[in-house]
Parts: sequence; structure tokens; C-alpha cells
Amino acid sequence: MGNKNKTVSFRVNEDAFEALRDIAEERDISLSAVFRDYVDMLVAHDGQVRVVPEHELTDADGDGEAFPPRVEVPKSFVREHERLELEAEHLREQLEEHKRYINHLREQVEGDDEDVIHLEDLDGESDEPSFRLG
Repeated sequence: MGNKNKTVSFRVNEDAFEALRDIAEERDISLSAVFRDYVDMLVAHDGQVRVVPEHELTDADGDGEAFPPRVEVPKSFVREHERLELEAEHLREQLEEHKRYINHLREQVEGDDEDVIHLEDLDGESDEPSFRLG
């Protein structure tokens, strides 16, 4: 059968609704998207989702890790990433230059139709006797 979307409706008090609308505006998404994100998270974690205020996230689980998780990256990795970005930009510029050159060559070829000689046209104009191999 296919994956059909279903509609879920429920009631919330006015304060909760305003808070949800503020969350949606802060994230620059629709209110429906807030609910979809929550439902997707709830399903993905088998109903084990707990909504807590941001100021309580620093040690909510007791494991000492702050949210969102932070990872230290070596400077060499950052420099390599920057180098690769510069190289990718340079390659994009070269690609654009080659595309312009190809377009220039195509324009030259299309503009020089009178210089093109077709072999079929030469067969009828020749005064010399024609020979056939075979």
C-alpha cells in the first residue's frame, strides 16, 4: 500500500499554543512542522521523549554532557577543510571558464557555415572522370 499521511488533532490551552507558536517563529517554520518534528522524534525514540526547558539541558541526564553536544576538532582538520573549500571554488571557476570557452568555440563553428564543404557537393562539380573501386 503506500505510505499515507494521517491527520492528528488535539486541543491545547492558550498559553501552550502561544508558546508553540513562539517556538515555530523562532525556528522559522510552520506550527505544523513543530508538531511533525515532535511526532517524528516521539516515534523514533519509541515514546521515550521528554520535553524540558533549555536552561535545564546542561545536565538533565546526569551524565555531565551539555546539550547540544560539542566536539573539539583539530586545527589541521579545519585547515584541510578550508583548503578543500578553496580548491573546490577554484575548480568551479575553472569549469565556468571552460564552459565559456566551449560556448565560444560552438559559436565560431555555427557562424562559419560557408567554410564547411560537404563531400556530396564536390561529387557533382568535378570535371574529372569518376572512378569506382570494386
